[in-house]
Amino acid sequence: MEFIPPLQPATLIKRYKRFLADVVTPDGEVMTIHCANTGAMTGCATPGDKIWYSTSNNSKRKYPHSWEVTQTSQNHLICINTLRANQIIAEALAQKTIPELSEYSVIKPEMKYGSENSRIDFFLSGDGLPDCFIEVKSVTLLENNHGYFPDAVTERGQKHLRELTTIAKEGKKAILLFAVLHTGIYEVSAAAHIDKQYSTLLKEAIENGVEVLCYQVDINTQKMLLGKKIKFTPIK
Repeated sequence: MEFIPPLQPATLIKRYKRFLADVVTPDGEVMTIHCANTGAMTGCATPGDKIWYSTSNNSKRKYPHSWEVTQTSQNHLICINTLRANQIIAEALAQKTIPELSEYSVIKPEMKYGSENSRIDFFLSGDGLPDCFIEVKSVTLLENNHGYFPDAVTERGQKHLRELTTIAKEGKKAILLFAVLHTGIYEVSAAAHIDKQYSTLLKEAIENGVEVLCYQVDINTQKMLLGKKIKFTPIK
């Protein structure tokens, strides 16, 4: 996934109201940009960090610029735009660069399913293959050199785990796919210290046949691509 037009740099002043951030450009202009991330963004929004933003050509947008990437003082790059995770996975599925899923020929995004009125991120099917349900989660929380999900209590995430567990019990293929959008993360665990219920539900999901895949995303200010598979441990 390429950034077209190219991302532009700025320095973060502050993030506020969840969806907004004030930044200052290299030429000294202070402006407000959109932040497509409703999470805690722990470690991703430190005032003074360099950020990179995209610009939309949609004249109806109140805030034409969107925060895409944070460059930390440790020179880690973090994609904070959570919408990008599904775009990267969709591209990887289409290009068959995820070995575990490369045999599937039909890819359907955002399909309704489950008893809790959910939408699965991707539904895959193929001749002679079990129906496959994929839920994508983006990982950006780094603590003590280790990646964690979630970064805040997530009732929505808990619901998704219940839905995936039911799918697995029905004999279908259920996958929780962690897209790691932080270049400093090389291993991921469930954040039991943040959301104990999520961790418990994930353990139950795995015991009932839900598969967990964890892939790092290669990030730079020109493009993002799905990278290598990394280790996942339910609890750290």
